Amino acid sequence: MTMHVDVMDLMAKLKSSEEAFVLATVVRTVSVTAAKAGAKAIIRPDGMIAAGWIGGGCARGAVLRAATQSLRDGKARLVSIQPGDLLADLGVKPGEARGGVQFARNMCPSQGTMDVFVEPVLPRPSLIVFGASPVALALAAQARPLGFNVTLAAPADDLGESPDVDHLVDGFAIEPETRGERYLVVSTQGRSDEAALKAAVAARADYIGFVGSHRKMAALKQELAEAGIEPATLDRVKGPAGLDLGAITPEEIALSVLAEIISIRRRGQRGETAQQA
Repeated sequence: MTMHVDVMDLMAKLKSSEEAFVLATVVRTVSVTAAKAGAKAIIRPDGMIAAGWIGGGCARGAVLRAATQSLRDGKARLVSIQPGDLLADLGVKPGEARGGVQFARNMCPSQGTMDVFVEPVLPRPSLIVFGASPVALALAAQARPLGFNVTLAAPADDLGESPDVDHLVDGFAIEPETRGERYLVVSTQGRSDEAALKAAVAARADYIGFVGSHRKMAALKQELAEAGIEPATLDRVKGPAGLDLGAITPEEIALSVLAEIISIRRRGQRGETAQQA
C-alpha cells in the first residue's frame, strides 16, 4: 500500500510540474510472477523507475523498452511477457506486436505470464500568445479548455484586467528552449509587431503563426531580414495564421488559428507530415 500511495503522490507532482512520465500497471498475471495485478510503477524518460514496482528483471527490460516507445510516439500499449513456448503456441516472436498487444519473452525460471499496460503521461502542449489584442485574448481564452498550457506575453501596460492564463510574461522575453510541444502565435496587431516576431523566431517551436495580412507579413519579414535574421528562419512563420474559415471577428480568427494548430499537432501524432499551408 505504501508503494501505491507513493506512486499516486509522485504522479500528482509530476503532472503539476508538466513533466513527462510513463505509468506502468500490471493488469494480469498467470502462474508465478513477482508482481501481481494492480502493481504500478512510474518510469521517467531516462528509463529510471522513480516509484512503485512491477517485478524484477524478467519484466523490467520489456516494460522499459515499451515505456521509451510510448514517450516517443505518445501511444499507450499493452505488453505481454510470456514464456517462449507460449509465444510459439501463439505463433508470435518476441518483440512482435499483434492485435494491439506487444509480446516479449519471459527469460526467468518462473516462466510466468505478465501483462503490463504502459501509459504515457505527457505535459500539456504549450501555447504562447504574443500580444494583448482582441485576437490574442480570444486565443488564450479558447485554448485552455482544449488542454493547452497558455502563456500570454505582452507589455503589462497593454493589458487591462489580468487574463485567465497559466503564465503571464511582461514583454516578449520567453524561454528559447523548452521540452515538449510548443506553439507560438504573434497577435500584436500593430503594437511592437517586429519585436514580438523577432522573439518568436528565436525560440524553438513546433509552429509559429502571425495574425495579420499577407502584405504585413511580407513587410515584417523584409525588415527582419535587413536586421540580419536568416530567411530560412523567417520562413518558419505561417502568415497569415489560421485555416481559411472566412473568419471576421476576433473569436472566429482565434478559432481558425487553433484549428490550424490542432490539425498540425494531430497529424504529427499520427505520423503524417505536417505542412503549413
